Amino acid sequence: MNNIVSRTTFRERLVVTVKTILGLALTRNPVSTATKMFRLWKRSGFKGLWHYIHRMGYAILGYNHWIKCFDTLSESDRIAIRHQISTFQHKPCISIIMPTYNSSERWLRRAIESVRTQLYPYWELCIADDASTIPNVRIILNEYQKLDERIKVVFRENNGHICAASNSALALASGEFVALLDHDDELPPHALYMVAHALNENQNLNLIYSDEDKVNENNFRHDPYFKSGWNPDLLTSQNFICHLGVYRTALVREIDGFRENYEGAQDWDLALRITERIPYNSIRHLPYILYHWRAAAGSTALDIGEKPYALQAAEKALRDHLTRTGRVGKISLATQVHFRTRYSLPSPAPLVTIVIPTRNQLTLLRRCIESLREKTRYPHYEILIVDNQSDNIDMLAYLDRIATDGIARVVRYNLPFNYSALNNFAVKAASGSYLCLMNNDIEIISEDWLNEMVAQAARPEIGAVGAKLYYPDNTIQHAGVILGIGGIAGHLYSRIGRNSNGYMSRLLLVQNLSAVTAACLVVRKELYNKVGGLDEKNLPIAFNDVDFCLRLAECGYQNL
Repeated sequence: MNNIVSRTTFRERLVVTVKTILGLALTRNPVSTATKMFRLWKRSGFKGLWHYIHRMGYAILGYNHWIKCFDTLSESDRIAIRHQISTFQHKPCISIIMPTYNSSERWLRRAIESVRTQLYPYWELCIADDASTIPNVRIILNEYQKLDERIKVVFRENNGHICAASNSALALASGEFVALLDHDDELPPHALYMVAHALNENQNLNLIYSDEDKVNENNFRHDPYFKSGWNPDLLTSQNFICHLGVYRTALVREIDGFRENYEGAQDWDLALRITERIPYNSIRHLPYILYHWRAAAGSTALDIGEKPYALQAAEKALRDHLTRTGRVGKISLATQVHFRTRYSLPSPAPLVTIVIPTRNQLTLLRRCIESLREKTRYPHYEILIVDNQSDNIDMLAYLDRIATDGIARVVRYNLPFNYSALNNFAVKAASGSYLCLMNNDIEIISEDWLNEMVAQAARPEIGAVGAKLYYPDNTIQHAGVILGIGGIAGHLYSRIGRNSNGYMSRLLLVQNLSAVTAACLVVRKELYNKVGGLDEKNLPIAFNDVDFCLRLAECGYQNL
């Protein structure tokens, strides 16, 4: 991949630009692509448009290169897969649920053939035609039903839309698991093998989901979604499970399958209802592209605006999810197509102790304290400054003044600098049932910051809650911590522009991550003490916040 993203000549960049424009026109609606580029030009000028096209060009070329290197089966791969299948102790039948309605013959045949060419042979394709008015659909389905005994078809007498049709297909299923397939999409030949492989590793799995991409009418693959592991809060922002989703059949029937009047968000609604009742360790993410979503004219894969009713159904499914799980919150749009849930604060609002370690640095600390007092709307907090041997006269005078005026409490830590020990020392003096660990160089810019963080931290399943932080130059300082970056852990999207959407809009969405920075972190005091606070002995300077979050996760809490 390095040769793709290396420094290029102007001529090479021009070639990339031309290919990108052609690629965007092929992979998306040409009209919507032109509209987006025009708006971008108006907002950011030619320079901004150039950077967008250039970046997208490398994304398109880079993904094609990735496919060749990591997602193309050789004949030896196929032989090895077939051999391994023969050794499986557990060979579950997977029932593929596919509703059809006035399907394009071209894409319908492609979808069915993608199932018939699966390397894993223990499947059945359950098709429910929703009273198609195009005669060819019945002819094609009857043809395939005669061709392969694993294909079952039911023809509905009345059009009931996708939920009713999916339930009709579900009624045909005899497999231990069901997989969802749209009538114009495709499965790669190793898709069901990867699912069966996971089930042989763990027969207690109830839900399996994979990465996915899109394929256009010219069979050009693009827009891959490489997903995270199980991420319950992200699931309330977007349906990241989507495709390929594989569910234990008994569970799907237990909740009566797909609910009518949720058309357009029926898969999301199903995922929410299933995941509410199963343990998290029975959910498995397969980090492979196992589904190709057809981006054709009129499809949601191409433009969510093609089916605006889907947003209304999604919001209704999310509201139902809150009700079933006993949560109180308001659902709104975070983007044009993604959601945000604002949870209600406990009543009365708990006391929060904001712990700020410092040594001198008067200018930073004063700005931090002033912004806290001016911007914070949260009704019940105290500021606790832990001073680590400050010797600046002005600083000492400032600390005495704010303590005397009741603005903050000040405790003294008279040992060498140890960030973990400083916080642990201060927490012992904290009066609040909630803690906010904060660096002295933080400046508050959002009035509801603490309301939002405490509302999230109050949820019983949540551990540490982190904030999106910016540098003064309007780039991102912190949007969560990812393990492995820099050899240990690093900040997600560091130095990316503040207004960036991030990968699959995740910079705009609430989600669970391995860890968050203690530069601004809220946690219940009981949890802080439960895991023993920050590690003073082994991590006195750095990565103590990462370690703290990982210990919370080991105790079963989700960091957010």
